[in-house]
Amino acid sequence: MKLSLYIAKRYLFAKKSRNAINIISAVSVAGVAVGTMALIIVLSVFNGLETMVNAIFNTFDPDIKITAAEGKTFIADTSRLKLLANVDGLSCYSLTIEENALLKYGDRQFIATIKGVDDNYAMVTNIDSSMWEGDFTLRNDKGRSYAIPGIGVAQYLGIRVNFITPLNIIVIRNTGSTNINSENALKERFIFPSGIFEVEKEYDSKYVYIPIEFARELTEIENGVTSIEIRFTDQADPRIAQKNIVKIFGKGFVVQNRYEQQEIFYKVMRSERLAIFFILTLILIVASFNIIGSLTMLIIEKERDIEILKSLGADNDLIRKIFIFEGWLISIIGAVAGIILGFAICWLQQTFGLIKLQSESLIMDSYPVVMKVKDFIIVPGTVLLIGYWAAWYPVRFLTKKFLNKDV
Repeated sequence: MKLSLYIAKRYLFAKKSRNAINIISAVSVAGVAVGTMALIIVLSVFNGLETMVNAIFNTFDPDIKITAAEGKTFIADTSRLKLLANVDGLSCYSLTIEENALLKYGDRQFIATIKGVDDNYAMVTNIDSSMWEGDFTLRNDKGRSYAIPGIGVAQYLGIRVNFITPLNIIVIRNTGSTNINSENALKERFIFPSGIFEVEKEYDSKYVYIPIEFARELTEIENGVTSIEIRFTDQADPRIAQKNIVKIFGKGFVVQNRYEQQEIFYKVMRSERLAIFFILTLILIVASFNIIGSLTMLIIEKERDIEILKSLGADNDLIRKIFIFEGWLISIIGAVAGIILGFAICWLQQTFGLIKLQSESLIMDSYPVVMKVKDFIIVPGTVLLIGYWAAWYPVRFLTKKFLNKDV
């Protein structure tokens, strides 16, 4: 093997009689390098986007969300809540009520979702760390209730935290008349905004937080809740804890982790990542045809050398290995160059944020990049596999002519 590799290196770096072979070999190396670099960069960008999305969802979505399998609300009975509090790995939980409502502020109106939450909610999620204005204050020392709208709702209605103009919330009564023209069909309450949060456009333009007691009075849901939201400790095993929670609540409830709460989004992102990987791999396969062309011309040029090697006692396997190593060296050099370039570009983006995001973002203003070790293993493995095939194919068929032996 050492002899075949030594000869392959000499063939690769030595000047050929036909300059086209050198050019094609250089183009082959460049093609593999560019393809490898593109794979590293794209996968790292997808890693960064996934991290950014997780950061957004972690601000709003709890570790576990419990909802009713049928119907909108359910009774959070004391016995289940006691069992829930004793689940290993559970840090805290929060009871919530959601309802669609008509918001009025001054002469503007907007339809949004009010979300009544208890005092534990800020510990279950990180919503209090995403305040655009004011504070995440549900009530003051005197027990007065406050609302916290998203920035999208606030901008549409023109809301500012001034404690002068109240926010008017109107909902349809659950127990009132079904006639929407009846005065008894609607319930209306006033509340002052204490802050404005900013997480992500979809959430910012949809939700308004209010105390759960205020939500119960407004929606007339005395004992029910629409969800129980849970946070785990850092040491918890999420899978085991989720299974224990499922056992407590039974079949009448849906217990979702963070991935399941945003399942469609995560599936789409992973599908896109896989699709991009296959597309770039296909481009690498196309680029590897240069290797086939380079080896084909080299084998033809080295016909005399093959005869000399055979006369010196070289067997057929040795001659095949020479040209297979020749093609594989092209892939290895290209892969190494691509990895170095990909790492350098990703590091520059991480450090200096050279390419900026077009839209404003609370979390970051440039394209996120996260490099993972597994990508630096999978990508070279894929490149070398393609490179081996690109080297084996011409050697397999073209050396028949010179070795006078069926393979």
